[in-house]
Amino acid sequence: MTTKSAAAATVHGYPRQGRNRELKKAIEGYWKGAVTAEDLLATAADLRRANWQQLAGAGIEEVPTGDFSLYDHVLDTSVAVGAIPPRHRAAVAADELDGYFAMARGTQQVPPLEMTKWFDTNYHYLVPELGPDTVFAADPSKAVGELREALSLGHRARPVLVGPVTYLLLAKPAPGVAADFQPITLLDRLLPVYAELLAELKDAGAEWVQLDEPALVQDRTPAELNAAARAYRELGALTERPKLLVASYFDRLGEALAVLAKTPVDGLALDFTGPAAANLADLAAVGGLPGKRLVAGVIDGRNIWINDLEKSLATLATLLGLADTVDVAPSCSLLHVPIDAAAERDIDPQIARWLAFAKQKAREAVLLARGLREGIGAVTAELAANRADLASRAASPITRDPAVRARAAAVTAEDTRRAQAYPQRTEAQRARLGLPLLPTTTIGSFPQTTELRTARADLTAGRIDAAAYRERMEAEVREVIGYQEKAGLDVLVHGEPERNDMVQYFAEQLTGYLATRHGWVQSYGTRYVRPPVLAGDISRPHPMTTEWFGYAQGLTVRPVKGMLTGPVTMLAWSFVRDDQPLADTARQVALALRDEVTDLEAAGAAVVQVDEPALRETLPLRAAARPAYLAWATEAFRLATSGVRADTQIHTHMCYAEFGAIMTAIDELDADVISLEATRSHMEVAGELAEAGYPREVGPGVWDIHSPRVPSTEEVVSLLRAGLAAIPAERLWVNPDCGLKTRGWPETRASLEGLVGAARLLRAELAD
Repeated sequence: MTTKSAAAATVHGYPRQGRNRELKKAIEGYWKGAVTAEDLLATAADLRRANWQQLAGAGIEEVPTGDFSLYDHVLDTSVAVGAIPPRHRAAVAADELDGYFAMARGTQQVPPLEMTKWFDTNYHYLVPELGPDTVFAADPSKAVGELREALSLGHRARPVLVGPVTYLLLAKPAPGVAADFQPITLLDRLLPVYAELLAELKDAGAEWVQLDEPALVQDRTPAELNAAARAYRELGALTERPKLLVASYFDRLGEALAVLAKTPVDGLALDFTGPAAANLADLAAVGGLPGKRLVAGVIDGRNIWINDLEKSLATLATLLGLADTVDVAPSCSLLHVPIDAAAERDIDPQIARWLAFAKQKAREAVLLARGLREGIGAVTAELAANRADLASRAASPITRDPAVRARAAAVTAEDTRRAQAYPQRTEAQRARLGLPLLPTTTIGSFPQTTELRTARADLTAGRIDAAAYRERMEAEVREVIGYQEKAGLDVLVHGEPERNDMVQYFAEQLTGYLATRHGWVQSYGTRYVRPPVLAGDISRPHPMTTEWFGYAQGLTVRPVKGMLTGPVTMLAWSFVRDDQPLADTARQVALALRDEVTDLEAAGAAVVQVDEPALRETLPLRAAARPAYLAWATEAFRLATSGVRADTQIHTHMCYAEFGAIMTAIDELDADVISLEATRSHMEVAGELAEAGYPREVGPGVWDIHSPRVPSTEEVVSLLRAGLAAIPAERLWVNPDCGLKTRGWPETRASLEGLVGAARLLRAELAD
């Protein structure tokens, strides 16, 4: 009879940035030439060491390695398997570090890799580019080097790599490769490279290696499931390898669970939170994992609420009968949450008791492992305190506002539809706006300079008063409006200098939201955001944007867009409450935004943009759950935007996602104009919209603002020609991919002037 080992605590990964975002500062300093490569790498090593020490100090018995990245872990995998795009090979050969960042950000000579969302999170990864001629070659230096670092410090360490099946399923055909090429066909070519990486890690001292396969929680074809089975039969059969732990997260494994359970891998890591709670019944149905290790993700690794410890212990007790070893972990990498809730000293202590960031979640895993090993009696006091905290939250008046709930319950179908159909609206809007063919605009924000950030910090610290701050912001708005007029843009924006973040700015003005001071989470590369905490019922006590809109519109006769963040994005980029359906929360946010939209119209706004970049991001990973989500998500957008006149033009914006799966939903939004990211995907979305018969106006982006490159006029013209091949000129707008907050003024001026010049050139051609 097999003896079952005692439960241990572990995590899949940990935040990379450091408590004070030291990594961001070091990398951006390196890009500016103010930090040497040696100093950057030393900072990274210090942060890795601090992470491992923090985890070990909390009682985590097996720390992850390889999860740390200078930019993105999928890009790291591309480097590890030698999948360097041909256009970047010279840069990588000349300098590995600069070549790495060139793949991520591009250079003036070559564009970067495409970037898109990591499953249904707000983290962005760099999309691998593969083709029939791709030759893989193992580069174990990062994985082996970081493992040796951890082992030398006395830690028990488990390297983490993106698994081969997920890597290929995330990849796209390289430029010039047929669009119907399927990267998964390269699996037999890739597996020997993984075998080499595993052998190198074993030689370096790895007992276990974790291969992440989150793509297997999505609906997969029989051929893709067969590929997964083949991959793990082959890797499991290797003689020179560490033990293999295959990890999945974000949803239930479904059909892939039985496939992986039959392979000779040594363990599985499964998510048991949210929709992935179904993994418990599925695991029992396949007969458990006899002879294997189970890492049970019973702590939500993507949200910030404390765990229900008694409920998790009950789940773990059931799992004890389904595997030889049951270890405890959060559901996924803690990359998706801030580092330490204890740093949030401005939050009401009563509410702070409800929060668990990465540091607290690691401790929860340790406590649950102890309870599983030693019995509930060993953690009685902790369970009692947890019970009290959960009860405190459930009973708190912050969570329920009767007036908000009554208004939401009174919403009718008529409230969620414009009074006029699009053909009638567009006539009224064109008459009011008088725009040329191929109208030019930007997405919303302009560069957030050091001076602007300093002014915001000075206001917070009390070094300047509100009047001085407003004077500084008004000066910035005047500069932005003046520049846009001079550059020749047709529809202007005020530049959003007063806004710290497109979600946080609104959250700070709505009831029910909490803002953090130190709750930074990586979005991509060195871009970090502080998602607000959605703790209670939502309402709008006062107008949020009308005063700034009115000031900007008073400076120009050209239309200025009112700028808002949509209800789905307000949820997706916050830590949402988990005590009611998301649809209910979305309706509350939509009603607050509806008030703001109608106030903007009353203030003179002819154009109001309500951004929904997260609509695709939040799409459930399993197709069966998508119709219900899209129904409430599109209804929430329409509820927010349907209270205006026919001649008020409603815009929306989306970026960095795969839009094919939501084309019908994009139509259901009933926006008059939609702008989308299109540059890195080479205007692919324009063809998708045309194929779907999308009837409204479209602004596919022609400038990749997540790269420092300044596109030439010729590049923009080429992209616009591709757009015109799919979308008639009378329905095509010209704009960047996204807001300009992260860009500097020199590149902004050069790029926008090229964009306007390209639009004028094509207008002249169309006039002929």
